[in-house]
Amino acid sequence: MSSPKAPAHDAHEADAVESIVPMMPLVLPLVGGVMMFLLAFIAVFMA
Repeated sequence: MSSPKAPAHDAHEADAVESIVPMMPLVLPLVGGVMMFLLAFIAVFMA
C-alpha cells in the first residue's frame, strides 16, 4: 500500500544526564571535598 516511514529512533541520542550517571561514585565525593575545602577557606578568611 504505502511505504513505511523510517523507524522512530533506533539509535537514541546520548542524554547528558545518562552520560554522567556512571561517573557519580567518583564525581560526588570529589565535588563534596572541594566544596568543603572552599567553605572552610571562606570561613577562615572571613574570621
